[in-house]
Amino acid sequence: MEGETKKLIQVWLAVIASLCYCYFIVTKIPKGKVRLISLLPVICLFTILPLHLSSVLPTGTTAFFVTWLANYKLLLFSFSLGPLSEAPSKSLFLFISISCLPIKIRQKSNIPNNNFVKAPKIPLNAVAKTLIFALLIGLNDYRESINGILVLILDCCSVFLFVDIILALCNAVVRTFSGLQLESYSDEPYLATSLQDFWGRRWNLMVTNTLRETVYKPVRSLSAGVLGPAAKWAPLPAVLAAFVVSGLMHELLFFYMTRASPTWEVTCFFVFHGVCVVVEVVAKKVFIGKKYRLPCCVSGPLTVGFVVVTSSWLFFPQLRRNGADVRAVEECKALVGFVKDRLKKAKIV
Repeated sequence: MEGETKKLIQVWLAVIASLCYCYFIVTKIPKGKVRLISLLPVICLFTILPLHLSSVLPTGTTAFFVTWLANYKLLLFSFSLGPLSEAPSKSLFLFISISCLPIKIRQKSNIPNNNFVKAPKIPLNAVAKTLIFALLIGLNDYRESINGILVLILDCCSVFLFVDIILALCNAVVRTFSGLQLESYSDEPYLATSLQDFWGRRWNLMVTNTLRETVYKPVRSLSAGVLGPAAKWAPLPAVLAAFVVSGLMHELLFFYMTRASPTWEVTCFFVFHGVCVVVEVVAKKVFIGKKYRLPCCVSGPLTVGFVVVTSSWLFFPQLRRNGADVRAVEECKALVGFVKDRLKKAKIV
């Protein structure tokens, strides 16, 4: 545990040093190819840094923050686009935070889309989610005697809560030290009423925002020029492209966590969902009017059930096959034990 902690500290010191270089030097370089070239060493470093770690959760989290989010934001910054385009005018702390953390500063012009019907929220604060997550981790000791469907639900809930807690911690830290208002990182995905709602408006919105800027918008613009009179369908290839890129990035994250050759199952998971979202969008535009919208009590369980079932089919097998799920649970338990020991030594508990 302590050896991995030292490695984790070394990795993040390298990340901070690289982003200091970006803040003090790269920001002075004009946007375009020259700035992109100056950022390539950092992007390459961020791609290999997760290989310095061996545990599942620190590796996966670091790869998500640095190899995915930070690299994509730096690519946008090369051409003075994205959230980092305004960050140099802010503090070094904010530049680093915006670069590698799943946060987005709330803009005054950001007006929520009121044309989309949402189910009412179920208030679950961070403390409640943390307690539920701890309970689910404890239940893993009995997974051999639990029904297969319940194990699948357990795994899905554990992934959701872990990601949600990490994103909440990042938001809380940045809000505390900066005083800025940040956009919501999630919006009760278990209440989604369609796949479009789940992926586009509720689940892991920081990834959604990143893919929208780096993949969706460029592909939509290109598609509109190619399709011409049929440009109203330009968003469809853009949506599919975003899901393909998401699948490939998840495949890379899984490689970092398992160190096993890709099986492309998780890529197929996201490509399949991308195709389903495209079909859903077409069906809404062509065949279904608003007056035929399914009630939330019907569309909600169908949507969540579809995500859960397809996760069992294509998302989880790669992790289970390599024992990454078991190692992740053990790491959570080890972390709890580590914190308890430190608190006892400090005579806090």
